[in-house]
Amino acid sequence: MTADILILSNGPGEVTTWVRPVVRQLRQQLGDDRNKLRISVVLSPCPNSSGKEADIAKSYAEVDRVQSAEHFWQFLLWGKTFENWDWYKRGVVVFLGGDQFFPVVIGKRLGYRTVVYAEWDARWHSMIDRFGVMKHTVAERVPKKFAHKFSVVGDLMQEAQGLEAGGAGELGSWGENSSNPPTQHSQPSTELIGVLPGSKPSKLMQGVPLTLAIAEYVHSKRPQTKFVIPVAPTLDLQTLAKFADPKKNSFVQTFGFSGASLIVPKLGTDSEPPFLKTGTGLCVELWTQTPAYDLLSQCCLCLTTVGANTAELGALAVPMIVLLPTQQLDAMRSWDGLPGLLANLPLVGSGFAKMINWLVLRRLGLLAWPNIWAQEMVVPELVGKLQSQEVGEMVLDFLAHPEKLAEIRSKLQSIRGEPGAAQKLATLVEEELVA
Repeated sequence: MTADILILSNGPGEVTTWVRPVVRQLRQQLGDDRNKLRISVVLSPCPNSSGKEADIAKSYAEVDRVQSAEHFWQFLLWGKTFENWDWYKRGVVVFLGGDQFFPVVIGKRLGYRTVVYAEWDARWHSMIDRFGVMKHTVAERVPKKFAHKFSVVGDLMQEAQGLEAGGAGELGSWGENSSNPPTQHSQPSTELIGVLPGSKPSKLMQGVPLTLAIAEYVHSKRPQTKFVIPVAPTLDLQTLAKFADPKKNSFVQTFGFSGASLIVPKLGTDSEPPFLKTGTGLCVELWTQTPAYDLLSQCCLCLTTVGANTAELGALAVPMIVLLPTQQLDAMRSWDGLPGLLANLPLVGSGFAKMINWLVLRRLGLLAWPNIWAQEMVVPELVGKLQSQEVGEMVLDFLAHPEKLAEIRSKLQSIRGEPGAAQKLATLVEEELVA
């Protein structure tokens, strides 16, 4: 039997944390004979897209064909891919990100069965063949006549973390002048704090100087703290460093930060990895391996902005402080969906951005994904004209009271679903192939 598996996905988070474990599991269960089974990935537009999602998907050895998001609408409307792919008679469309209506249209056009992974919400119950959901609560909201289509598979994001943990290299150990993250053999007094200021200019403009200023303040009070920035795969080091340079970013001084310079060791040496060195001499490592789940899992706390970072940290059960500085209200133009599209319209986008952010800031929290999932303030969200000292004092309080961090970690663990999702979802796909 020959068959096609068509995976629909969109943003960088979905491609790395959902697609990767699923395609690997599909190959393990269904075999690696490309003459019998092809795996294709078609990407749809996403407001958080980095533009590199197609390249990431192509890097997966299990995938045979990839189409980038720029050609999606042609495929959805007319059924033709940019490279005019052929399709086997039998196949399954697997939804791993985007709009759940897409597999309905594409599945009907190709005559394929459809399987949807639903994290928090499932739609088009009558038109989709099978749903793999993260938790029982998703299935409980479905009309009883469709209940037979639903299976609880668990948390795909945990699968992605497992893949990295299994293949991650040993992390370096901290020394007095080293910026390598600690291994399990590091001295227990060392405290690693992750810094995730974002990946887009609108967030980096404020996020980089604010978080580095916080790092300086905390380190001055608690010298055993070490800091690391897991650099987004869409961001080069020079661009990141630009936002820490007072000559190139006016917000550096706004946050009482003197700036930082990029230090890149010479190629071919065994010296330190790249890092940002601040005016006080603090070295913050720039971790360039992605995804960085193994590194983040070693952090006792992370400083992050709103967005997909909060989802990944939540799945890792890493305590976090979510920062949304508003020194430049127009700068935060990275919201998802329609608000993000409106905020980035030519000419009128700035006005929309200010209005959207003003409305958002009037909400009573629940901006971070773990808080949205739990519908309560599991992790602290700090919104307003933030300054390094006030945030630094909160960090110091957490570090001085590890029981508070343990409580957050426990709540985060209870929010997400169980592991094993990739294998269970692959089983659903296999069942639909022979249905």
